[in-house]
Amino acid sequence: MSLFTRSRQLPGTTGGEAEAEGGGATREDVTEEAVAEAGAAETETAEATETAESSETGDESGPARNDSPRPGWFGWRRRYPRTAHGVSVGTSVLAGLLVLLVLLFPNRLDHMNLRSFFRLPVEAIVLTAVLLVLPPKARRIAAVLSGVFLGLFTVLKFMDMGFYQTLARPFDLVFDWIMLGNATDWLRESFGRTGEVLAVTGVIVLFIAVLALCTWAVVRLADVMSRHRQTAVGTTLVLGTVWVTCFTVGVQFGGVAFATKGNTEFLANRVQHVRNGLGDAKVFEKQSAVDAFAATPPDQLLTGLHGKDVMFTFIESYGRVAIDDPAMAPEIDATLKKGDATLKSAGFASRSGWLKSPVTGAGSWMAHSTFLSGLWVKNQQRYLNLTSSKRATLTSYFQKTGDWRTVGIVPGVRKSWPEGKYFGLDHIYDSTHLGYKGPYFSWTPVPDQFSLEAFQKLEHGKKNRDPIMAEIILASSHNPWSPIAHTIDWNDLGDGSVFEQIKKEGTNPTEVWKSQERVRTEYRKAIQYSVDSLTQWMQRYGDENTVLVFLGDHQPVPTVTKGSTSMDVPITIVAKDPKVLDRVDDWNWTDGLKPADNAPEWGMDKFRDRFMTAFAK
Repeated sequence: MSLFTRSRQLPGTTGGEAEAEGGGATREDVTEEAVAEAGAAETETAEATETAESSETGDESGPARNDSPRPGWFGWRRRYPRTAHGVSVGTSVLAGLLVLLVLLFPNRLDHMNLRSFFRLPVEAIVLTAVLLVLPPKARRIAAVLSGVFLGLFTVLKFMDMGFYQTLARPFDLVFDWIMLGNATDWLRESFGRTGEVLAVTGVIVLFIAVLALCTWAVVRLADVMSRHRQTAVGTTLVLGTVWVTCFTVGVQFGGVAFATKGNTEFLANRVQHVRNGLGDAKVFEKQSAVDAFAATPPDQLLTGLHGKDVMFTFIESYGRVAIDDPAMAPEIDATLKKGDATLKSAGFASRSGWLKSPVTGAGSWMAHSTFLSGLWVKNQQRYLNLTSSKRATLTSYFQKTGDWRTVGIVPGVRKSWPEGKYFGLDHIYDSTHLGYKGPYFSWTPVPDQFSLEAFQKLEHGKKNRDPIMAEIILASSHNPWSPIAHTIDWNDLGDGSVFEQIKKEGTNPTEVWKSQERVRTEYRKAIQYSVDSLTQWMQRYGDENTVLVFLGDHQPVPTVTKGSTSMDVPITIVAKDPKVLDRVDDWNWTDGLKPADNAPEWGMDKFRDRFMTAFAK
C-alpha cells in the first residue's frame, strides 16, 4: 500500500483493525474526512435545491448567492422538494380557477347555476395578453393593480346580490352609500347589537379577504406565465381564436353563450349609470320647478274637503303580491272582505286602485315623498334635493289653506326628523311621543293598533278642534315581520304594556328567516294585522267628516315576492259622505277595499295632482 494513500474505514471496522494494517489513518482522521465530504455533498444539494426554487418562483435576478441560500417555507421545501413542487402547481391552478370564478360569478343569486360557470370570458384572455407583453417590473405592477380591481369588482357583485335580494335592483354607486347605514340600523333593531356587530365584522373580513385573494391570484398567475412564457403565449392565442370563433358562430350550452363578454358589458352599464346619476340632479331640478298649483290662491285649494278630517295612511310593505299571490290571496281576500263588511256596517263606502311605487323592498321615505310631492323620487339624492327645496307637497297644501291642523303620526321615527317641517306638518308624534310603554316588535317600535289609538287620544278625539289632516305611518308590517302583534280589545290597550305577553307568544325572526315560506306567512299575517287595525279604527271612531286614504308604500323584499318585477301597491279611499266618492267617479276605481286586476294603475307621482284636481272644483 502506498504510504501517500489513506485507507478509508469501512463500516463496522474498528480502530484496532485499522491500526493492524500499519500506516493507516487514525479514527479522528477518518471522522474529519467524512464530515468534510458530507458537508460538501450537502452544500451541493442545497445549491441544486435553491436553483430549483429560484426557477419555480421566477426569480429574474439570476442564480441565488452561495453565501445566503434561502430555505423557503422554513426549510420545508428543501426537505420535501417533490411535495413542494406539487403544492406550487396546485396553488397556481387554484389561482387560475379563482380568477376564472370571479369573472364568471353572476351578480344575482337567482342567476346562480352551473351553466353560468361553463363559459369562456374574453376578459381573462385580454388580461393574460396584457401581462405577457409587459416587461417584468411593469408586469408586476399591472398584476397587483388588476388583482385589486378584480377584488373590488367582486365586492360590487356581492353588493348587487344583497340589493337584488332586498330592493330588487343593483347597488347604485352614486346614491346608495347612505343605504348601508340604514342596513346596519335595521340589523341592530331586528337582531340586537350583537347581531349587528357580527354581521358588520363578517362583511369587513370578507371584503379584505376578497381583495387579498384576488390580488394574490393575479400576481401568482403573472409569475407562472413569465416562467413558462412560450406555453402561455401559445395557449392565449388558441383561447383567443376559440373565443372569436364561438362568439361569431354563437355557440351555446343549455341556452347560455359559451363566449361571453358579460363583465365588460356589466362595467359599461355601471359607468353609464354613474354618468346618469351625476346628471340626475339637474333633471330633477327642472321637474321640481313645474307645479300646476303653485300659483293657486289658498282659498281655492282643496275646497271639496272643507270641514273633513283627512288621513293619508301608509301601510308598510303592503304590495300587490299580498293580493295576487296564490299562497296569500285567500287569507288576504278574507281580511279585505271582513274589512268591507266592517266599514259598510258603519256606513262607509270605498274605492280602490293601483299605484306604481318608485321603490321596492325598502326605501319607504322615497315612496312617501313621491306620493306627497308629485315627483318621482327614486333615489336618496332626489329625496335630499326635494326636502331642501320649496316644492309644495300634498300635506303642505293643506297647511297652506289655513283650514286644517296638520299632524304626523310617525312611530318609525326614533331620531330627529328635520324633513318633517318640509312636509308641512304642524306637529309630529314620533315613537317617543305616543305614550307607548310596551316592547318593540323587532324593527317596529309601536304596534299599529296602539298608534291609531294614540292618534285618537292626542288629536282626533279632542273636542272643539279644527279639522285635521294627518299623515300616518303604520309600521307593524315592516320587515322582518316577526314577532307580530295582533288586535285586542281597544279598551285594553292602556299604555301598551299588554303587548309584553303578546310579544313573548310571537315568533323569533332568526328562526323565521331560515325558511322562505315562513317569511311569506309572517308577512301575510302582518298585512292582515295592519288592515284589521285600520278598518276597526274607522268603525270605532270615524264619522261623516272622516276621509281615509290608505295605501302600501312599496312591495316587500324578493324573498316574499319570489322575484316578481311588479312595483304596484294597492290604494283605497274610504268616506261616509257620498259626495266625497262622487268626486272620484271618473277615476274608475273598484268598489271595496280590493282593487280589481284591471283597475287603473297610475304612477305614484301622479296621485297628488289628480287628488287636488278632484277636490278643487
